[in-house]
Amino acid sequence: MSHRRADLRLVIFDCDGVLVDSEPVSNRVVAAELTALGWAMTQDEAERRFLGMTITDMVPVIERRLGRTVAPGWQLALSQHLVATLAREAEPVAGALEALAWVSALGLPWRVASNSSHAEMAAKFARIGILSLVAGRVHSHSDVPRGKPAPDLFLAAASAEGVTPGECLVIEDSPPGVRAAVSAGMDCLGYAPHSDGAALRALGAVPFHSMFDVPALIAAALRRAA
Repeated sequence: MSHRRADLRLVIFDCDGVLVDSEPVSNRVVAAELTALGWAMTQDEAERRFLGMTITDMVPVIERRLGRTVAPGWQLALSQHLVATLAREAEPVAGALEALAWVSALGLPWRVASNSSHAEMAAKFARIGILSLVAGRVHSHSDVPRGKPAPDLFLAAASAEGVTPGECLVIEDSPPGVRAAVSAGMDCLGYAPHSDGAALRALGAVPFHSMFDVPALIAAALRRAA
């Protein structure tokens, strides 16, 4: 990302793990549900296997492992369990609310694009107190033909803002999200709070390790475009 191809006109934030520290909660719920199905799983394994995936994309993986189809309604029940739990337990990622405030104060448009459902995101954003702030800016996998790692979500966000992909900067924390950003032709910052970020760098992101660094990273991107 040493030389931007165009002026920066839109920042697109992922939700889970970037704005909302929801992944530990979600992974715990998924692990418990899969263990009940017969696939003994820990919270850490749930994260390794399903980070950044939609529930819809998880189901074929689960069914292959179990050797049978899941019961009708299981996917909906899992989604409802996640929404209810996150509405009680979700917390903001450290530095995320400050990053949103800084981008907003700068007058730089921003949006959220996530593989989560609108219901799940609404529960999380209400819990951390930013539901009104994100209103009209949120894009879910259910809005487009394909979720991440396809580029559809990010392209929809750019289209809604009336900008080109080259004018966007994505902030992601998962391999599917980085793949989606790169496929969309967008620059990507890879949030890696617990690693050196090598895996995200290999996919085309520029790693960073604290959401408190986002203002400086965006300021640098704006200077490169000047």
